Amino acid sequence: MTLQTPTYRGWLKLPRNRIGGALFSLGMCLRVPYFATVLPHVTRLEPGLCEARAPKWWGVHNHIGTFHAIAACNLAEAAMGMLAEATVPTSHRWIPKSMNTRYLAKADTGLRAVATVPDLPDFAEITSGTDLVVSVALYDKAGTEVVHADITIWVSPK
Repeated sequence: MTLQTPTYRGWLKLPRNRIGGALFSLGMCLRVPYFATVLPHVTRLEPGLCEARAPKWWGVHNHIGTFHAIAACNLAEAAMGMLAEATVPTSHRWIPKSMNTRYLAKADTGLRAVATVPDLPDFAEITSGTDLVVSVALYDKAGTEVVHADITIWVSPK
């Protein structure tokens, strides 16, 4: 059985509804204020998976009125960060190392980010540090993937 991280325990204590998700998301934005610029709302969280949404509002618009590319990256990083916080045990630490982003289509709507690590490592075997790639797909309201980011995080023992 995997030990639950403090972030994941916090998620589990809240009700599985809009209010619980809003409270969790508010806490996330208080801890990492830059995430608040995209108004993220975490809707699903478990070790190896995070789903978050962000509305299309004037604060994320680019010069043509679509979801700005870097705002999409901010949402991708928020989803990756919550996945990492729910996944990496307290015996280890993580830090983003790189982000490879592909802009696949115009984002004319709000976005849904799905961050995944399909094959979680055995963290007990990580003794000197390793790269872990978090795949983040961002979808528009029609379900079209409009941005894809692969975010590499460095995981090492504390």
